[in-house]
Amino acid sequence: MNIQHNKSLRKLNSFGVDVNARNFVEITDREQLTELFLNKEVSRQPLLILGGGSNMLFTHDFNGLVVKVNIKSISSTEEGDDVYVHAGGGEVWNDLVMYCVNNGFCGMENLSLIPGSVGAAPIQNIGAYGVEVKDIFHSLEAFDITSLSFRTFTKEECEFGYRESVFKGRFKGQYIICSVNFKLSKTPKLNTSYGAIETELKNRGIEKPTIKDVSDVVSHIRVSKLPDPSTIGNAGSFFKNPIISAQHFQSVVTAHPDVVNYPAGEGKIKLAAGWLIEQCGWKGKVVGHTGTWKNQALVLVNHGSATGKEIFDFSARIIQSVNEKFGVELEREVNIF
Repeated sequence: MNIQHNKSLRKLNSFGVDVNARNFVEITDREQLTELFLNKEVSRQPLLILGGGSNMLFTHDFNGLVVKVNIKSISSTEEGDDVYVHAGGGEVWNDLVMYCVNNGFCGMENLSLIPGSVGAAPIQNIGAYGVEVKDIFHSLEAFDITSLSFRTFTKEECEFGYRESVFKGRFKGQYIICSVNFKLSKTPKLNTSYGAIETELKNRGIEKPTIKDVSDVVSHIRVSKLPDPSTIGNAGSFFKNPIISAQHFQSVVTAHPDVVNYPAGEGKIKLAAGWLIEQCGWKGKVVGHTGTWKNQALVLVNHGSATGKEIFDFSARIIQSVNEKFGVELEREVNIF
């Protein structure tokens, strides 16, 4: 286990922001975590756990220890119609999705082509096209950096919410996720309720879609709307879709009858953040070295040499603009460091 110093993180974050970590270490085995945190010099430093680097924005150098989780493994166990899939926290999320799709395991296909690592997925409770990680989650194993022990978390103990979990709340920075277990099915129960999926299936003349058909369609839609981080820096959706009360929604829809919205349960309404941003004139806009993506206003991009602060300040202007026009406060989905 080699601790590196003054490590550039430019290639380790999908925005491609050029910052350094004072110290950096890559973990490939769970047992290395105990060894690492027994070192008192290490344990006293500010700590950042890094997965795929696809949901964060660095606004300055990190003056502490960055731990890159690169624990790899994928396996599955079948029990009747159920399939339990075990994956290391360092696996690329889409590699896991493709493993499941290719083996006929149903449940992950709507989450195709989401960037990031397996270990980061439950922290954020990632989701797309009507499916969230919590819908297929079974349990995870995490390392407690305070007690130097391993703990298993059940679905209930993760306290999943919309792009939220206990690991973003009261346990933030306390645990490192080593592996995740998912419960899938061998019997297809496809979710094609999102219009974009149904439309694309129809365009392809597919009346009885398979798991792979849904995965292919979702991947196609994402590629058509979202920029490739390997060619232009971005972190996918930068803002959460705001969830507001029914009363608040009435005031919004009265002033803006065409506002894009979805029921969110418990008398709440979810608004499409991308639509709100686009209505404020931000779609495809370039300011300095940053801007919004030409095909999706929800995505902020680095046009080559933007600093994290420049991107953050740009996002603040969008938040202010949407608030002034709609009376709705956008919240950043991306983690800011």
